[in-house]
Amino acid sequence: MPSTDVKILVPGNHLMVGLLGQRDELLRMIQSAFPTSSIHVRGNEITVTGEGAETVGKLFEELVLLLEQGQPIDATNVGRTIDMVKQDERPSEVLTAEVLRAAKGKPVRPKTSGQKKYVDAVRDNVITFCVGPAGTGKSWLAVAMAVQALQAKQVNRIILTRPAVEAGERLGFLPGDLMAKVDPYMRPLFDALYDMVDADSAARMLERNVVEVAPLAFLRGRTLNASFIILDEAQNTTPEQMKMFLTRIGFGSKVVVTADSTQVDLPTGRSGILGLEKILTGIEGLGFVHLSGRDVVRHRIVQDIVDAYERNQPAP
Repeated sequence: MPSTDVKILVPGNHLMVGLLGQRDELLRMIQSAFPTSSIHVRGNEITVTGEGAETVGKLFEELVLLLEQGQPIDATNVGRTIDMVKQDERPSEVLTAEVLRAAKGKPVRPKTSGQKKYVDAVRDNVITFCVGPAGTGKSWLAVAMAVQALQAKQVNRIILTRPAVEAGERLGFLPGDLMAKVDPYMRPLFDALYDMVDADSAARMLERNVVEVAPLAFLRGRTLNASFIILDEAQNTTPEQMKMFLTRIGFGSKVVVTADSTQVDLPTGRSGILGLEKILTGIEGLGFVHLSGRDVVRHRIVQDIVDAYERNQPAP
């Protein structure tokens, strides 16, 4: 195969340290990811030769765009950017798409192309199902989108619900009022809410029922209008519960359903999420997004664990 030379002129020496990393840490990481290419840096000019040079050139161009837009570049971001470029995706479009300005002004953004598709699907649909493994940001991004919709006055309230499988929905056996009873089950959603708004604002929202927390069984018979409704851990709903939930939706509402089909804790194993896409495909305003190990945004070892389980999952 003939050798290909690609030259990238970085616009300004001030970007070079951010691009290459301290002591060229990021440069070495890129070189390791593309062993058939050779990367040479001279001043603010980068020359790439060998097989895969064009892909490496695109990678550097994307990293420069991220730096120019004020995005920090570290080993984690470079790793995700490498993965996206190898899949012929545009990291500069994915990593700069802001969902919300969270507490203390911290921006909430998708960190992978799968997460960007998830955010776009929530914006475009009335009901969005997001199915994926642990650590892919399903619940966290759902809460971010809910808070954004509330702040934009697109909805009047947020409703958080989750099947209380461990207690068999018999919450009366737990001490305290309803909030105390559901707290152990809703804690992941509460944690996400406190990431989006400060503690005082979150407390006021809960006190005024702007954010309502309800066990799934308590939604029966209600019609939920002008609400952003999040059903978390939906793999632990029964088919009957899922149908009941989906028929609660009123006018002006938006729904996000998150699930991990590999973590069904129901004694019968009859999950309301299994086979649902086949049933609902073709309904306008309803979309499914599937996340994978590539979208895990926790410690790298979590992605390795997810990938290991996916490789060893028995064929259906």
